Amino acid sequence: MSRCGFVRNNKSMIKTENDSINYLWNNGSESDWRKALEHYYAILSSGELILDSYIANVDAYQIKNLSVRDFYDFLYDKYFVWKFTAKNRLATTRISLRKYIDENKLEELSKIQAELFSADHNDISKCLQIASQIKGLGIAGASGLLAILFPAHFGTVDKFLVKSLLKIDGVKYRAELARINLDAIKNKEGTLLIKILKEKADELNNKFHTDFWTPRKIDMVLWSVER
Repeated sequence: MSRCGFVRNNKSMIKTENDSINYLWNNGSESDWRKALEHYYAILSSGELILDSYIANVDAYQIKNLSVRDFYDFLYDKYFVWKFTAKNRLATTRISLRKYIDENKLEELSKIQAELFSADHNDISKCLQIASQIKGLGIAGASGLLAILFPAHFGTVDKFLVKSLLKIDGVKYRAELARINLDAIKNKEGTLLIKILKEKADELNNKFHTDFWTPRKIDMVLWSVER
């Protein structure tokens, strides 16, 4: 599974110190951060940009009010395709998701859908617990869904995020980060990772006197800055 759901194309780029995650995190200017976010889009193929644009513009209110069958279709046709680009991984997660149809259990998905929107989105652990009840989603997949629905509260957490954070000199919670099993992130660990993203977004907004930065944008930058 690729970060934020994409396999990147192989564009050769000249790297400088300012392109490094460590430099950006500890010394980056507002211009540096915005250029890093632009870089995320620059390394997408045209086809990837189309799907990413759709995902980036998902209206949480509309998703909330979808019928359960339409919510299922959104997950099956859009979110899972965006998140799981490896064909075998997409196939296995879709098999799990299809159980709602095959076993006539859409009412279970409807309950989760309602809980996603009624929950306190400041309670990271609870929201991860709710989203990860969706068949086919672990904590990483759950965080991605929360990130596109509520980007001001959540970012995508996965092994790529952990690896990026561990490259940063002086990063908070280094000991906890180093203990994470990259292939099986737990709720507690996902909660910590999202906390780190939220803290950085708040720091940048305070530093640059803006409300532009969100946990979702921070995770996009960390995924792409050295690619």
